[in-house]
Amino acid sequence: MSKDQTSKTELPAELGRRKFMNTAALAGLAGVVACTDKSAPAASAPAPAAASKGSADAGIDYSKYEVKPGELDTYYSFSSGGHSGEVRIYGLPSGRLFKRIPVFNMDALVGWGITNESKKILGTRPDGRPLYMTGDTHHVHQTYLDGTYDGKYMFVNDKIHGRLARVRMDTMECDKITELPNIQGFHGTFTDKRDPVDAAINRTTRVFCGAEFAIPLPNDGKDMNAPEKYHSLFTCIDSESMEVRYQILIDGNCDLVATSYDGKLAATNQYNTEGGAHYEDMMSAERDACLFFNVARVETAVKAGKFKTIGASKVPVVDGTKAANADPKTAMVCYVPISKNPHGVNASPDGKYFVCSGKLSPTASVIDLSVVLKWFDGEVKDARDAVVAEPEIGLGPLHTGFDNKGNAYTTLFLDSQIVKWNVEAAIKAFKGDKAAKVIIDKLDVQYQPGHGFTSMGETKEADGKFFLSDNKFSKDRFLPVGPLHPETAQLIDISGEKMRLVADHAVYSEPHDSIIVRRDIIKTRQVYNIDDFPHAVKDAKDCRVERKGKKVTVYLTSQAPTFGLREWTVKRGDEVTIILTNLDKVEDLTHGFAIPKYDVQFIVNPQETKSVSFMADKPGVYWCYCTNFCHALHLEMRSRMFVEA
Repeated sequence: MSKDQTSKTELPAELGRRKFMNTAALAGLAGVVACTDKSAPAASAPAPAAASKGSADAGIDYSKYEVKPGELDTYYSFSSGGHSGEVRIYGLPSGRLFKRIPVFNMDALVGWGITNESKKILGTRPDGRPLYMTGDTHHVHQTYLDGTYDGKYMFVNDKIHGRLARVRMDTMECDKITELPNIQGFHGTFTDKRDPVDAAINRTTRVFCGAEFAIPLPNDGKDMNAPEKYHSLFTCIDSESMEVRYQILIDGNCDLVATSYDGKLAATNQYNTEGGAHYEDMMSAERDACLFFNVARVETAVKAGKFKTIGASKVPVVDGTKAANADPKTAMVCYVPISKNPHGVNASPDGKYFVCSGKLSPTASVIDLSVVLKWFDGEVKDARDAVVAEPEIGLGPLHTGFDNKGNAYTTLFLDSQIVKWNVEAAIKAFKGDKAAKVIIDKLDVQYQPGHGFTSMGETKEADGKFFLSDNKFSKDRFLPVGPLHPETAQLIDISGEKMRLVADHAVYSEPHDSIIVRRDIIKTRQVYNIDDFPHAVKDAKDCRVERKGKKVTVYLTSQAPTFGLREWTVKRGDEVTIILTNLDKVEDLTHGFAIPKYDVQFIVNPQETKSVSFMADKPGVYWCYCTNFCHALHLEMRSRMFVEA
């Protein structure tokens, strides 16, 4: 079988339970494919429908997946919060929500966007207003040590405003945000799995970021209606300093991002290699591409000064366009043709392959990284030779996860299924072995799985225990809550030959990506270190009010059930800053602090210090009170702010 052919099977006339939506969706897809890619093969037949919608499988012992009272979950699931702008932490297999980490959003519970410390991270305008009020988190990934998570940092992108945020895993709080220059639609991001420059480090030092929307560069009002002049940039950020190291100018756009386990390659899949500005123009090409960046060559070029800058940005930009990278022996970027309009690129745990799925093709492209490296060495002339398998797996393939047995698990958006297939069998079939069993199993999910992930599947320690399917539609699955439905995160046991759906977890819209991490990897602080806060008030005796002209600083402590000052006085027109330290050392003893009519509300955890600033513009008495239930005398835990007229 040639590399441009796949076996053809008949599409079933009756889609059964999929009549809810997929008949129309399939017709739409068929129209697109018929108009744009007449050579595309038909989809493989879906597995038989489940017994009945919403019913449990009598053959499954669901109790083995129960987390009983007092027991702990086996895994953390770290999930993006989509256009909420946050990151969420769940336990698996229970599906319990443990924490919502505010990142690009405002959060009244913890005071994110209200305290001075959070405003400094988020960024503010000259008048003190937030730089942005919205965010769109898509992909979360953690730092690595020798190919597996090290529990140090987690990164998440903001697609709307082109920002990358870092979350400290010891406190599970955002500590740094960087805005990428000259990009729009920051969709995919991934950390290094190993530093290729210093093998002794063997840990993350880079975060790679892909820009989905091509724009004029610089985007200064010129060439606005000339899409042929638009470009995208692939960006590298230093994981420690959070500074932008360099950017790579490319043809086309970036979708998602992956990195190799040896640290030599970073990659992004592309749709819209046509450079179209309208959706119908983004589907005409027979194939799109997966781009591979030779990290060492890029950094050598930057070091040698072979770069330019764009607009007001001083960030080095190297030329990664096709025209400038035609010679493999000097190229920094390799463009590998793959099935049309792919969504997602994922690395197999053995470090050998990347898999891209063709959203408008029922196939997945398996790319051999050793062949990509041979292309860079000039040993392979055609980059397409890196595609060593392209199995037909179903309609609307998107994201792929892996187990520890050589199997891949891909979400089929239009088929509303998860397909389990074997990578090595797919390679054998591509070479002509008709006996190779590629597809092992298919499982119905409800409905439209957008993203899917296996337990530890983004590391070399993939364990083959669970697959989590994040489904965009949950029709009939939960109690109705109005037109905005919850989404379903369906937990699937993948430890056996057959996949088993074992739990439905309702999640608030709209998660885009998750990683499933063993609990032993994550080491958190239970209490803060008071010495980490330069302005901490370490003793209640040090509570005071300091005035410098119109600027007033109030130093306060909280220790259940009292604040360090019973009352304090300022004058109308004063610029007031309150610095509050929680002196309690008991784990879980958090205090809140709120001032009515002044829009002040935040919390301080044990041994933590936070501050707020505001203009005292309303005379009168204002009761400052604890918002977080902390003590039998919680309601009595108050102070008074007097604002003199």
